[in-house]
Amino acid sequence: MQKLLNKIFEFETLSREEAKELLIQITNGKANDAQIVAAISALKMRSISSSELNGFREALLEQALIPNLYTKDAIDVCGTGGDGKNTFNISTLAAVVIAGAGYKVIKHGNYGVSSLVGSSSILEEIGYRFTADDWSLNEQLRETNICFLHAPLFHPALKKVGPLRKQLGIRTFFNYLGPLVNPVQPKYQLTGVYNLELIRVYKQILSEEREEFRVIHSLDGYDEVSLTSAFKMATKSQELILYPEDLNQEPLKQEDLFCGESIEEAKTIFMNVLSDQCTMVQKNVVATNAALGIQCFKPNASFQDCYIEAIEAIESKRALYNFQKTIELSQQSQTISK
Repeated sequence: MQKLLNKIFEFETLSREEAKELLIQITNGKANDAQIVAAISALKMRSISSSELNGFREALLEQALIPNLYTKDAIDVCGTGGDGKNTFNISTLAAVVIAGAGYKVIKHGNYGVSSLVGSSSILEEIGYRFTADDWSLNEQLRETNICFLHAPLFHPALKKVGPLRKQLGIRTFFNYLGPLVNPVQPKYQLTGVYNLELIRVYKQILSEEREEFRVIHSLDGYDEVSLTSAFKMATKSQELILYPEDLNQEPLKQEDLFCGESIEEAKTIFMNVLSDQCTMVQKNVVATNAALGIQCFKPNASFQDCYIEAIEAIESKRALYNFQKTIELSQQSQTISK
């Protein structure tokens, strides 16, 4: 451990194997709290390489509990978090809308560490009950096209670092890892990152690991398509800068995306979007992100066609009813297990 720490302190890049070894030592108890915080802090002071991130990713996936789901023909929709923008839960809503439009979603998420309300936080507040039970997850996926994988249930190796991350309260390289360590590793991915440099790193990794993907970053700092500015998007075949007008959308103001001061306010916005009782701005930004996810399943389709699918899933209430059934199934399975 000390050798690896010294290398990090000298601002040297770890090889893929060294990064893997570092994280294994952190997660299996061979590193003490001081060494873990030192490694996290030193890595935060410089850019992370694709080889390092791949090594960290491999270490976590090797130690993960892998649910036996009947399909990988699905998408994960998540962001790195850590953008500090305190938006309502756009990525989670986009995932629910994609499922409502008829596509399979296996969403990986966690509680917020550097944000007010993480995906797991809002889902739990609404009533979803997390499980690692294969039968329950498969039932949800078959019946409603979506299931939610709460990261701590599938990555017990992270139990030691969770409290330290919470105490630090800042984004770390663990934020980078979240979207890459879905234990199912579904075929498709829509991921937002909080800076431009991560687009390059993610593209390198996802080009090897996913059939199709979209990595996005709004140029004013959001880890999703916020429509408050231009955004950069990387796919397997290209990288491009798009403006809201390119998607036939009006530019938004940052305050339009604010989630409020409490989880109760965030929950109200979440359910208002699914009930189509939200502002047009809120509906459009969710539908825009959902459309990019739908496009992963059929990359030759136009954005506009995918956007129409997303809007119809909201306005028809299919996304709402589907989500309500998912919650009911999660609660039923928990009752049965007791």
